[in-house]
Amino acid sequence: MGLDQLIKRCKKKNAVAQEQLYRLYSSKLFSICLKYSSDYASAEDTLQDSFITIFDKITQYKNKGSFEGWIKRITINTALQKYRKQKVFDIINEQQIEEVDVEVNEEEISLDYLLKIIQQLPDRYRLVFTLYVLDGYSHKEVAEMLEISVGTSKSNLARARNILKEKLETTNYEPYVRPIEGRR
Repeated sequence: MGLDQLIKRCKKKNAVAQEQLYRLYSSKLFSICLKYSSDYASAEDTLQDSFITIFDKITQYKNKGSFEGWIKRITINTALQKYRKQKVFDIINEQQIEEVDVEVNEEEISLDYLLKIIQQLPDRYRLVFTLYVLDGYSHKEVAEMLEISVGTSKSNLARARNILKEKLETTNYEPYVRPIEGRR
C-alpha cells in the first residue's frame, strides 16, 4: 500500500494504518526528538505527544508538499511547546557575544558523543543550537518559533557554541572515539 492510501486510512482513524505510519516514521522522528530533548525519556515523551498530534491533525494534511516535512514540523513544534510553557528563555542584554567556531574531527568522534554533549546544554541554548545549526533555520525563524528576539537567538547560539567548544576541549572523549579504518 502506498503512502497516500495509508494517510487516507489514518484520516479515517484506522488503528492498523496508524500503527503502520508510526512504524514507518517513528525512528526518523525520534532522532528529531533526541536533538531537542535533554534525555532519552523526554525524547520518548515528545515522540508520543507528536504522534498524538499527527493523528489528531492528519485530516488537515491536504497532500500538498512533503508529508514527511509536515510531520517533522509537528514534531519540532511539539518539542518546542514544552519549553515555551517552561519559560526557559531569559530576557538578556542583547550585547554581542563573540562567536566561536566549534571544530570537530568527524572521523575521530562519534555522533552519539556529540548528541550527548548537545543534550547537556541548558534548554535555551540547546534549542537555539539545534534549530539554527542542525536544522538550518535562520535566526529570524528561530526567534519566531521560540518567541524570543533575534538578538537573544544569536546570543544563545554563541553561548551554546562556547559551552560545546569548552566541553570538546576539556573532556576526555576517548571512550566515544570511532575506530579509524585500518587501525585496530
